[in-house]
Amino acid sequence: MLKKTLLTFCACLLLLISCTDKEKENNLALREQQLLEKEKLFAKKESQYQALLKMKDSIFSKKDSVKVIKWPAEISGSWSGKVICTESNCSDYVVGDQRTDIWEFDNDSTQLVTKIINNNNLVRLYSGKFENNEIKLNFKTDSAAKKKVEMNVLLNDISDTKIRGTRTIAVDNCMAKFSVELIRSTK
Repeated sequence: MLKKTLLTFCACLLLLISCTDKEKENNLALREQQLLEKEKLFAKKESQYQALLKMKDSIFSKKDSVKVIKWPAEISGSWSGKVICTESNCSDYVVGDQRTDIWEFDNDSTQLVTKIINNNNLVRLYSGKFENNEIKLNFKTDSAAKKKVEMNVLLNDISDTKIRGTRTIAVDNCMAKFSVELIRSTK
């Protein structure tokens, strides 16, 4: 009987020992799984970090290689502008109407621009091009605007003190044309 009791006790003890080993194995497997998940997350963050570094490096390298476009010296700066309506089928523009503004040929970080200033207020901002000794300026309202307006200026008579050309304005279903004469500001 003592042998039977001892044998039962040993069997129970082995059973208990094997249960704690299984529990430890399960805990160890769970920890390994959590560690693998953390390693995957870290690897993903490392990959994102490397991608950001590459993007930063490419931005800085492009910044150095971007050529700033400027108006030629004989055009750059302020001009006194006189615009006269020469033909129109728009109710907003009447033939003979005149307007005098300051035209400032400048550039921003990406393109040539021309600012139209009246009474120290910015009235219009044209994007510009200078090709084949011609100045081409463009302004267009965005697609959400109530009125669809497109303005194109072609200045093709250029000297040191005067620039002449035409401006065409298309508003919805009408068009107006203007003569443009710019005189170099003496300020």
